[in-house]
Amino acid sequence: MTVRFAEEAAVATWPTLRTRYSEARIRAQLDAGRWRRWGRAIVLHNGPLSRRERLFVARAHGSPGALVASFSALELVGLRGWDRVDAHVLTRRGSRCSSVAPVTTTFLETRNWQAVRRCARSRTQVPRQAVVVAAGSLASPRAACGLLAAAVQQHIVAPGSVRGVLATSPRARHRAAMLLALGDIEQGADALSEIDFVRLCRRHGLPAPVQQAVRREPSGRRRYLDATWRRADGRLIVVEIDGALHLSQARWWDDQLRQNELALADALVLRFPSAVVRTDPESVVRQLGRALGHPVRPA
Repeated sequence: MTVRFAEEAAVATWPTLRTRYSEARIRAQLDAGRWRRWGRAIVLHNGPLSRRERLFVARAHGSPGALVASFSALELVGLRGWDRVDAHVLTRRGSRCSSVAPVTTTFLETRNWQAVRRCARSRTQVPRQAVVVAAGSLASPRAACGLLAAAVQQHIVAPGSVRGVLATSPRARHRAAMLLALGDIEQGADALSEIDFVRLCRRHGLPAPVQQAVRREPSGRRRYLDATWRRADGRLIVVEIDGALHLSQARWWDDQLRQNELALADALVLRFPSAVVRTDPESVVRQLGRALGHPVRPA
């Protein structure tokens, strides 16, 4: 994952520009309106700021060496669905930051600045650390695990890289929950709803499923199944966890085609909305226990 360097390069500060241009040249560009001041930042054009440029304008108001971090760093490398209005900037604890940044900015501090890693060509926190910082800022462990699952599913981070950060961050908020979630993700859980489902099985003494199993249909199309079991009589049991995206007309019809193919292959398919897994887990495990022919342990 890389940040588009050109957008960062369009945002500078007076000291950095002085390493390349004379003071007279800088003032001439500003006076002519070709460059613009945005607080401490100087933007090397006179048009409106892009969202990405605004993040680097915010960074210019941190201490020397400050990094675009947390949710903002993840946004820069393409994370979808977790945008924040504020820019997030990481600084060394005790350093002085500007209180008059022209962009709404949340400054984050760290004592262990030596452990902070930046992207190779950008003043941006590496994604594996950014996701731990962002998850730790969320109110609940479940939300933190949701962010982690999204970052892995969208190929922003690899589970092993996040595990490495957590191994050296014993005080990270929601650390225990994130480590458990990483275990589920490494076993194949692809979303928070699937993590919830696997934990539900575990809690009620049901066998652990095979997750994201690949099935090739007669047409040759590859399908990924959320959770599968093979009963003692050889019958395949399939559970599909349907999130909100499954409500769209195209997705709904595609789901029906997939279910028909499974039924034609004599598989038993159970489908649960993700909201039901979360709000009515007892109904889910009762039906699943009957399908598997396995006793359900009270929670």
